[in-house]
Amino acid sequence: MIDPKSMENTHPLRHVAIIMDGNNRWAKQRGLGGIAGHESGVERIRDVLLAAKKIGIDTMTLFAFSSENWKRPDLEVRGLMSLFSSYLKKEASELRADSVRLKVIGNRDHFSDRLKSLIDDTETLTGTGKLTLNLCVDYGGRWDIANAAKAMAGEVQMGRLRPSDIDEEIFGKYLRQDGIADPDLCIRTAGEKRISNFLLWQLAYTELYFTDCYWPDFDANALEMAVNDYYSRQRRFGLRDETVAASSLGHDSHV
Repeated sequence: MIDPKSMENTHPLRHVAIIMDGNNRWAKQRGLGGIAGHESGVERIRDVLLAAKKIGIDTMTLFAFSSENWKRPDLEVRGLMSLFSSYLKKEASELRADSVRLKVIGNRDHFSDRLKSLIDDTETLTGTGKLTLNLCVDYGGRWDIANAAKAMAGEVQMGRLRPSDIDEEIFGKYLRQDGIADPDLCIRTAGEKRISNFLLWQLAYTELYFTDCYWPDFDANALEMAVNDYYSRQRRFGLRDETVAASSLGHDSHV
């Protein structure tokens, strides 16, 4: 259970990013094929979204398939793409009914025309949702940054942008998550303690939480544990403790 008092003295948790790791290891422990772990992992998304809505989270960003995942065995890759298509077909109506807005973030060049069309249709169908679900598919943080730089270089070349105008705010507008606040909390399951080329720009001041729990076992209770841990911390954004405390007091005095 999340303690409401702990939520009063820190930055409110609005955006959670998750690196969904451990599907293959979960399946292997049970003597199952790797795709079975991914299938179970897909089912877990629904539970986590429901728990997130109850907590008051309004944006979830899930790392579903990285740019590097194309190097996995061909059978696994084809299985993952098929599972992605099935998820969109099966869940689109449910997402809309639950007021969840789906956005797919990543490089779509490797997707079939049918999959691209399915993504577009699902994004349109769910476009009015209040909770945003970002699925990062064929995504890499370096790819995102490089493409932003390329786009800005083109704008400079066309005379629509001056190099002297480029700052952090301008650069952020060329990233694939433009308009979405940076994650407050990033969770990685399955015990690995690295971010694996995920949202490299956006995670600059994000709180990181690592759990040994495999993604197919990650449920509402596991999410609550991560949220409670988040609210036990003090977010400083490069400031000293006393500066953060003074800033909080000043903010509270105007409420």
